[in-house]
Amino acid sequence: MNGKSARAFVPGHVTGFFSVHDSEDPEQAGSRGAGVTLSDGVTVELEAAAETTMQLNDEPAAIEAATRVLDALEVDADVVARTDLPVGAGFGVSGATALGTALAANEAFDCGRSENELVSIAHAAEVESGTGLGDVVAQARGGVPIRLDPGAPDYGRLDGVPVRTRVEYLTLGERSTEDVLAGNTDHLSEVGVDMLVELVNEPTLETFVDLSWEFSKEADLLATEVEEVIDDVRAEGGQAAMAMLGETVFALGTGLTDAGYDAVSCETHPAGATLEME
Repeated sequence: MNGKSARAFVPGHVTGFFSVHDSEDPEQAGSRGAGVTLSDGVTVELEAAAETTMQLNDEPAAIEAATRVLDALEVDADVVARTDLPVGAGFGVSGATALGTALAANEAFDCGRSENELVSIAHAAEVESGTGLGDVVAQARGGVPIRLDPGAPDYGRLDGVPVRTRVEYLTLGERSTEDVLAGNTDHLSEVGVDMLVELVNEPTLETFVDLSWEFSKEADLLATEVEEVIDDVRAEGGQAAMAMLGETVFALGTGLTDAGYDAVSCETHPAGATLEME
């Protein structure tokens, strides 16, 4: 192991709708559904260390999924993750940090793992941590991914909507993914499967956002404040929905701005997670 430093970028990911699929094997467990990856994401810098330390935005952090990745690769490192995305608000920051850690550690320590192996390690780490079910595989792909099957690359088929667009988002608060996933997800999953079937039949960005809006209502996940913002966007002729899982509204184009909100703008990310050159 050469122990050099390495850096990776992983796009943020907003899930519009999903269904939960459990398995004793964390690589086979996960979710089906659809979302958008974002040009705003997480940069992970990593270098060898005598023992593992972790920071998020220059503050000490305990990101279990990333720690599990290092354990799986049998290395210790100083991991520094930085992001402009809100944490705990439905942007896949935990999954992005796990995947970025996997890519950077593989490079820094000459682990010799393939991309699919690294995505599988990060996906399993996220599932075992209880912080996500489908962000990692979506973030590895980029674009507007449709998760046709649950699980890591060896198990889960992916498709996508072939389009790039501007995306705006407004975060109103945090929501615990672990708490939602720990509850009864049967009804949520039934609705999510219905939404997936409809999107596969009409794979457009507009259909995705409308189905995401419908999902949040039918799955009883919609917060009142979030609903009010979405109603304002739709009243101006725009399209918006709620990020899963977080108190966040995302909209196509200038939907939030047109409705009078001071929103953050970015774009769908054209590619998946990548190593960055020093």
